[in-house]
Amino acid sequence: MKTIDDIDVSGKRVLVRADLNVPLDGGRITDDGRIRASVPTIRALLARGAKVVVCSHLGRPKGEPEPKYSLAPVATRLGELLDAPVAFATDTVGDSAKTVVAGLADGQVALLENLRFNAGETAKDDAARGAFADELAALADVYVGDGFGAVHRKHASVYDVPARLPHAVGGLIATELDVLARLSDKVQRPYVVILGGSKVSDKLGVIDSLLGKADRILVGGGMVFTFLAAQGHEVGKSLLEKDQIDRVKEYLARAKENGVEFVLPVDVIAATAFAADADHAVVPADAIPADRLGLDIGPASGELFADKVSDAQTVFWNGPMGVFEMEPYSHGTRAVAQGLIDSDAFTVVGGGDSAAAVRTLGFDENAFGHISTGGGASLEYLEGKSLPGLEALEG
Repeated sequence: MKTIDDIDVSGKRVLVRADLNVPLDGGRITDDGRIRASVPTIRALLARGAKVVVCSHLGRPKGEPEPKYSLAPVATRLGELLDAPVAFATDTVGDSAKTVVAGLADGQVALLENLRFNAGETAKDDAARGAFADELAALADVYVGDGFGAVHRKHASVYDVPARLPHAVGGLIATELDVLARLSDKVQRPYVVILGGSKVSDKLGVIDSLLGKADRILVGGGMVFTFLAAQGHEVGKSLLEKDQIDRVKEYLARAKENGVEFVLPVDVIAATAFAADADHAVVPADAIPADRLGLDIGPASGELFADKVSDAQTVFWNGPMGVFEMEPYSHGTRAVAQGLIDSDAFTVVGGGDSAAAVRTLGFDENAFGHISTGGGASLEYLEGKSLPGLEALEG
């Protein structure tokens, strides 16, 4: 893949596909990590005299404008981080976009409105997606793919536009790929994988792949209750995917055959309701009361998981250990994060809720080896899947 250092951008309109899909509370950005991650590539292009046109999606609008998903707050925050004005187009390929882009001088930046306000961005039909890609490509002379969190999507701005313009990979994606290589074909061992989050079905592919690569797999979060049920334990009212129990049993058996250590919690925080103020208590993981639901791994499990990463050389963590947004159920996730920091391993936080938890719980991001901007993309890469956005940038 070509990088931005391999292409001439001076005086050219450069369309940067970033991932600025940040969480909003009303119009307030609650976590600007993805915006900050996009800044180095944008700065590098501006320093070389490019006219930078940034585009991204935010949320899941249904192919038409929805004010709550506007990127306007992102334009403001991006300008603050760049210490430079960011012109904001109130549409993606319409009159506003054309006017804003035409008004850019060398070394200036603009942000287009949410790509998913256009049905063509996510269209399954190649022609519809291609028509939107034609309009986006007309706004630029060069394309730079730098939205790692979107490269697993076959969307117009990710997959189709690179075929229409000279293209290169941005610094963010280049860094992510270097990190993922250290988790796949350049692994230093022991290699420990920590998986959490709500659903085991979301992680089936990566578990299948890691059974032949990881030395240890630690499981927490809502997905753990399917594993506990597969071992014959009562899980009460906890999140349970009954249709995945047989698959989980197969994974546990394969792990044993392959010499992969599978580590499950020994205790959990079980509450009477899904609420911060519900009555809750530490209970053994194999004896969850029938009228309670597990919302976090327990303190002994937090210590166990930290111990299991203490001798690691490589750690990949994807998914919180509990409902970290509620203080009573944040301690398992906190223990795992601290365990990564205390280890001497190369530690990778796999984007999504894990990255949000690190920031929400007040950890120093620099204490980790790498915090990914793309949870889903990271998982699919580690599964060995082909990612459309990377395919397009290789061409």
